[in-house]
Amino acid sequence: MSIGHTLLGLLETGPRHGYDLKRAFDEKFGHDKPLHYGQVYSTMSRLLKNGLVEVDGIEAGEGPERKRYAITDAGVTDVAQWLATPEKPEPYLQSTLYTKVVLALLTKRDAHDVMDVQRAEHLRLMRSLTERKRKGDFADQLICDHALFHLEADLRWLELATARLGKLAKEVNA
Repeated sequence: MSIGHTLLGLLETGPRHGYDLKRAFDEKFGHDKPLHYGQVYSTMSRLLKNGLVEVDGIEAGEGPERKRYAITDAGVTDVAQWLATPEKPEPYLQSTLYTKVVLALLTKRDAHDVMDVQRAEHLRLMRSLTERKRKGDFADQLICDHALFHLEADLRWLELATARLGKLAKEVNA
């Protein structure tokens, strides 16, 4: 996820302070990984330097001055270009799980055990996400669906790879 583009998109709805940006980000996107304040302010500094945001106002408070940021025309254009650019699909051509299976075979360990442990972990996470989806709002349901579909694909691969372990073992140990 591009933190800079996400913050720019949030600013497109109106000027905000760094604290407000962090709160909005965490509400909409940070359920599992909230932003750190330092990350917000370092990103805003970079966006300011690149002319994608500007300081819309400075307010004195009890602590340090609070800057209110606004998106510039260049920032709006940057967000539009980012939204129009498709994300590169992740092909997972060299996954850690595949590496573990091959190493288990090479070292004469039981690759079925590796697969079984991974399958159990996938199922545990799927149960957890299904429960979260059941209790969540619509946005959280969509996020959970995305993760669940990926986990289902991984499970299909686990089943296929398990069925082919004998052939893989012959090739790996040849």
